[in-house]
Amino acid sequence: MIITEEDRKNCSVRLSEDERSVVILDQTLLPNRQVWLELKTLEDICKAIKSLAVRGAPAIGICAAYAMYTLARQADAGDPAAFAAAMEKNAETLIAARPTAVNLSWAVRRMMKIAETAPDAGIPRVLGLLRHEAVAVHDEDIRMCYRISEYGLSLVKPGDGILTHCNAGPLATSKYGTALGPVFLAKERGISLRVFADETRPLLQGARLTSYELHQAGVDVTLICDNMASLVMKNSWVQACFVGCDRIAANGDFANKIGTSGVAVLAKYYGIPFYTLGPSSTVDMACPTGADIPIEQRDPDEIRTMWYREPMAPADVKCYNPAFDVTDHSLLTAIVTDRGIVYPPFDVNLKKLFA
Repeated sequence: MIITEEDRKNCSVRLSEDERSVVILDQTLLPNRQVWLELKTLEDICKAIKSLAVRGAPAIGICAAYAMYTLARQADAGDPAAFAAAMEKNAETLIAARPTAVNLSWAVRRMMKIAETAPDAGIPRVLGLLRHEAVAVHDEDIRMCYRISEYGLSLVKPGDGILTHCNAGPLATSKYGTALGPVFLAKERGISLRVFADETRPLLQGARLTSYELHQAGVDVTLICDNMASLVMKNSWVQACFVGCDRIAANGDFANKIGTSGVAVLAKYYGIPFYTLGPSSTVDMACPTGADIPIEQRDPDEIRTMWYREPMAPADVKCYNPAFDVTDHSLLTAIVTDRGIVYPPFDVNLKKLFA
């Protein structure tokens, strides 16, 4: 697969023309406004990640890789010790921005392996290597998404209905997407699929992002409230569930947007295959089970006030607002990765994936 500069420019995350900032499409303003942001400082980048202006594990990884390069260009190139200290600080701060998404730490640590060679290789050479590595992270994601899409498309047939939760399309990745990748690839090949998109409370990624990009692509998409998934399944309108993942533990448990585990329970009850689709970089073999995945807690006002002209709950009411939940591997039919489809037993077959 040949990747061009135009392919990279068409993504929701890219390097600026002068290579001094990371450019992102602000996903918090979709679908009503398309606004591109230039992230020039560490503070800008972390704010964008925390606020979900850039979101989706693969897209966050691409953003982090470009961020490490652009921030390296701002570090003191004349003092190796100062350069090393700056890069270490950048790495620690970026990783802390969203602890659940393993692609963030994966990309940062990958870039740090190169940055750490500065005392021997020389800072100018390291800057060139960092740029090359950041572009490689981006290109690899495009290729991974294509392979995931092909594997995922093999699991459904023309006319099938697919239910998805949150957003795992091109906006959250590079091209095609992960969970939505098979749908976009099917559209490209003239294969008809129907999608039911959960709105995905409380941040509405399904409504604002999934229904937006599928509708834009001419896909047959129906938006439903989260609590309508059971009825849609009962009506036999869904033949498969495709969801993304932010981290997959070594036993097959995985973290994804809050509400995913509920979809999995329903799919199990109705006998519908339930798949998570993600790049192999999302598999964390150092994380034994889902219980070991850190779960980000978010601002209570995302529930109380965020989408309302007036507050819809008492100002001081207690709120529980985890960004993710963990779906138990026992509810999972298979894990679709760029390296192939992994079936149970996951603790055995995920190891084979990396053999």
